[in-house]
Amino acid sequence: MNLLITFLITFIPNAAPVEIRKPNIILVVADDLGSAELGCYGQKIIKTPHLDLMAQNGLRFNRFYSGNAVCAPSRSVLMTGLHSGHTPIRDNREAKPEGQHPLPDGTLTLAKLMKQAGYATGAMGKWGLGGPDSKAHPNLMGFDLFYGYNCQRVAHNHYPKYLWRNDKKEELEGNDAGVTGKQFSHDLMEKEALKFISDQQSKPFFLFLPFIIPHVALQIPDELLKEYKGKFEDPAYVGGKGYQPHPSPRAAYAAMITRLDKTMGKINALLKELKLDQDTIVMFTSDNGPTHGGVGGSDSEFFNSAGILRGLKGSLYEGGIRVPLIAYCPGKIPEAKICNTPFGFQDLLPTCCEIAGIAAPSKIDGISMLPTFVNKGEQRTHEMLYWEFPGYGGQQALILGKWKGVKQKMGQGNNTLELYDLESDPSESTNVASKNQEIAVKMELNMKGQHTPNKDFPLPIVDFEPKKNSLNKKK
Repeated sequence: MNLLITFLITFIPNAAPVEIRKPNIILVVADDLGSAELGCYGQKIIKTPHLDLMAQNGLRFNRFYSGNAVCAPSRSVLMTGLHSGHTPIRDNREAKPEGQHPLPDGTLTLAKLMKQAGYATGAMGKWGLGGPDSKAHPNLMGFDLFYGYNCQRVAHNHYPKYLWRNDKKEELEGNDAGVTGKQFSHDLMEKEALKFISDQQSKPFFLFLPFIIPHVALQIPDELLKEYKGKFEDPAYVGGKGYQPHPSPRAAYAAMITRLDKTMGKINALLKELKLDQDTIVMFTSDNGPTHGGVGGSDSEFFNSAGILRGLKGSLYEGGIRVPLIAYCPGKIPEAKICNTPFGFQDLLPTCCEIAGIAAPSKIDGISMLPTFVNKGEQRTHEMLYWEFPGYGGQQALILGKWKGVKQKMGQGNNTLELYDLESDPSESTNVASKNQEIAVKMELNMKGQHTPNKDFPLPIVDFEPKKNSLNKKK
């Protein structure tokens, strides 16, 4: 019997076991939220009281990794349970007239699996895995209800002219061509999420919330700026990279994250009101690391968004892929528990499958984290974690025990392996490849073994020959 179902069943003396419904699952994915932008992960400026309370009363992961360093390929890993060397989508790519390169027709997704397990399935937020007219539309990939942005490019505006409800455009009156408006998209998506919970309260549901906060552009209703405006030095009208400038960019960025935090408070309050809180596992994470300083006025340096970690969004260094994960279910997930074991986005699919009491597909890269969630049973761990990313010059990364191997600028013919000891050097500040030749060779061989060619997203692989391998002597 499924581990969590076994854990939840209550037996009445001298009577048959009480039948219990399958737990609900809510999976929230922030957009470009850094590993240190929540108070429970060390943030000192931005206020996130609801998420901090979830961590205090639940489980916080210190070494959880996104599927990739940018939006679409990270979501592909989440939806398929396949790491970035195996998953179909490995980089952001536009598909005209609207949307991104689609998941292949017939892809087995997390949503399809949840639907097969008897769950009502809903998604509110950003899809980015296939355009409105593609065979990878959210409704065709397992979601009964989709509301939000189909296209990542359109999602760069928090006051869009329209949002999608399944396959229908809903025009938003009062919003102009892409700068400001009357209808803040997060408010609308939050409203739909809360309605979905209320509508589906009588049966198990899987709710996927890939919200777009805090992805630029920096846009937030003026009344929400009050909490931060004037509280710290805020450069005026910072824009750039095609985004509309904001008169108070730091205040806007902080307010956006606090607005997302308030959504988590509303979700948990509704679950408690409906007496679903102890029957619902809520997970909160981010699709990749924080964005580059100055893009659209964001300021990752000022907020220390990646903490001590090196790199930002688009990089396979720790700062680009290590993200928060909080798991919360009162009375079922132990309070104030911290997990330092490395896990990643590929593990969310098998975890949800085990919660739902169904078998995960056999040919995936993920491992169920449920034993860690409920502090019961034997937890399997990864022998290694692997990433590849054709974007930003072409990159590979692999974690093997305490070691992290990184390759950069592969598109320029570079085959130099950088090696870091994450145990003593989590900031990846000192390349120790020249002093650990045997480990470096093992890293190279495993990187080669984890990569499968993908004609749509080719990675420039340079053939590796151990005897001729060129390693940096010094960073």
